[in-house]
Amino acid sequence: MEQIVEFAQNNFFLSGVWLALIILIIYTFVAGALSAVKELNTHQATLKINKEDAVLLDIRKPDEFKKGHIVGARQLKPSEIESADFSKLEKHKSQPIIVVCAMGMSAKKTASQLLKAGFSEAAVLQGGMNAWSSANLPTTK
Repeated sequence: MEQIVEFAQNNFFLSGVWLALIILIIYTFVAGALSAVKELNTHQATLKINKEDAVLLDIRKPDEFKKGHIVGARQLKPSEIESADFSKLEKHKSQPIIVVCAMGMSAKKTASQLLKAGFSEAAVLQGGMNAWSSANLPTTK
């Protein structure tokens, strides 16, 4: 134990960086566990689509959407996301919604907005369209 304290005193900057990294890792896990927005892998998303009639919401740019998207997915334009205009989804408020982006990174913000707007359940496709395509699941143009 004395050696650890001595090392920390002699390498103050390095010790501070390690401490900051540990805190960030813990924060990431705690924030993910407490988040109302859940991440679904491709298998879980497929089950939710087939058994619970989940609505797929693709938030990628229109040109990416036209190149290929999940069968049955609806596109939400960036302008609609920025203004939180979910009016075309009002009839689906009680259904689960799965938000899809390119890599699964930007969809969480939109899913959070949906929950704040009164939607009952919003989840994110983990890995986005990249994961869906990698799993060889069906897409359409």
